[in-house]
Amino acid sequence: MRILGIETSCDETAVAVVEDGRRLLSNVIASQVEIHRRYGGVVPEVASRQHIIQIMPMVSEALGQANTSLGNIEAVAVTHGPGLAGALLVGVNMAKGLALVLGVPLVGVNHLEGHIYAAWLNDGRPEEEPGFPLLCLIASGGHTDLILMKGHGEYKLLGRTRDDAAGEAFDKAARILGLGFPGGPEIQQAAENVQANERLPRAWLKGTHDFSFSGLKTALLHRAQAADLYPPGDMDEGMRKGMVKELAAAFQDSVVDVIVTKTLDAAAEHKARGVVLGGGVTANALLRATIQASADLPVLIPPPVLCTDNGAMVGACGYFHLSCGREEGLDLDVDPSLVLG
Repeated sequence: MRILGIETSCDETAVAVVEDGRRLLSNVIASQVEIHRRYGGVVPEVASRQHIIQIMPMVSEALGQANTSLGNIEAVAVTHGPGLAGALLVGVNMAKGLALVLGVPLVGVNHLEGHIYAAWLNDGRPEEEPGFPLLCLIASGGHTDLILMKGHGEYKLLGRTRDDAAGEAFDKAARILGLGFPGGPEIQQAAENVQANERLPRAWLKGTHDFSFSGLKTALLHRAQAADLYPPGDMDEGMRKGMVKELAAAFQDSVVDVIVTKTLDAAAEHKARGVVLGGGVTANALLRATIQASADLPVLIPPPVLCTDNGAMVGACGYFHLSCGREEGLDLDVDPSLVLG
């Protein structure tokens, strides 16, 4: 079964063709990073307008790369939440139109669940190796969630962020340090090959699987203010860059330490057979290396291009929904606050 997956929850217009939920035939993404960089964050109205411009070209490109046509598409899967309402509407309306014209099933996909199913691409079979239950970490600009996946479509929310999501914290930290947007890649680049002598706090929230990064962000702000980095003071450029690198490394170390420790603790407590990572933050090189080195059970991490928002994960998830007999009608609506588990 060939499924067209459409993702427009935030600032990437992404379309993919996936076969049988596992084989990736195409995966195209139109990023809006350069457009939103000047504002230091995503502007919802601008994002929605860009999706309208890009959605048709992306569908055509995905079909071309897959060497197929709309006539060979057997279902359409689309993210209908959570996300920006206007952005979601572009993808959902496109998917409805295609499903109606083609006479094929329409599947609404939870964006968070899509991130989990990125692990099933490239012929992955996590349900067989390592098998259920799986402990899923979803870390992105809007979410830092720990979810126990007991089977296809069976989820239990174990913990989530109480304030800033990890990706949002990276964005704010980068702004404090005078780095660019998005913050995650900027912080990673600044911290590369830097052994942090600074140590920033960790919010453990003992007794829970929840996260909190607001206090860490405030601690970074206070350090940056004390060092005349925020607002920028009059100092030698070489010294400024050195201090930025040091604080970026300390911030990244703190985020990674908390995420890895709490993820593996939750996996052990709930006797998970493996850990699945998804979401843009899980493209972070230090996070990937640290959790793989620290875990005593299999860790499944998609390649970075499948960690960030993409249509392939939506197509893969849609296949397994259909396999369980689930599809939507043309009354499918967006749900910007949709939860999982």
